[in-house]
Amino acid sequence: MIAFIVRTLDELINLYIWLIIIWCLLSWFPGARQSRLGDLLERIVRPYMEFFNFIPAIGGVSFSPVVAIGVLYLVQYGIRALGMLLTNI
Repeated sequence: MIAFIVRTLDELINLYIWLIIIWCLLSWFPGARQSRLGDLLERIVRPYMEFFNFIPAIGGVSFSPVVAIGVLYLVQYGIRALGMLLTNI
């Protein structure tokens, strides 16, 4: 049961990371964020990205998505480690 929960959380985090990447790539195309897909991704990704607004843009490039994805990778690593710990007891 714990392995299933850990695996599900792991896959959900991977999916969310991909959503952030797609959301960032949409900014490269004019009007893409105003499309249906862009609007949907905006509603899903923006609340999490708001936590990282304190990171200043350098040369007009925001590095907050990189930090946000790094945090998700750390959380994912922690969940995997906790799952291994709990299944080996």
